[in-house]
Amino acid sequence: MAALTEEQARLLQEPNFATVGTLNADGSSQLTIVWIDWDGEYVLFNTAAGRAKPRNLERDPRVSALILDREDGYRWVAARGTAELKTEGADEHIDKLARKYTGEGWQPKPDEQRLVVRFRPEHVSAYGF
Repeated sequence: MAALTEEQARLLQEPNFATVGTLNADGSSQLTIVWIDWDGEYVLFNTAAGRAKPRNLERDPRVSALILDREDGYRWVAARGTAELKTEGADEHIDKLARKYTGEGWQPKPDEQRLVVRFRPEHVSAYGF
């Protein structure tokens, strides 16, 4: 397992966007811009059931995230690991992320099942630190 430095972790705690990569069934990459989070051990993001990310991760849990500093595009952290998906706490987590990134709470969509995706960094690379 790789560890994030305190300064690298701060990049995930600030409202910086991340590009998350998963693998499609044909092996090609699927990339999505997401809100990102760090709990001191896991990299976390949130998605909804039925989307490509959770389908891909249920089939192949390998995941990567590239977090780019909004103030300096040459400062970034990349982490790879094995994802876990859970529904418990997902609604509260998307609300926390919405407040972090927009300053307002999350507006739930009818019949949408939120999922928290989390992974421990197994490999970390960074630039600009």
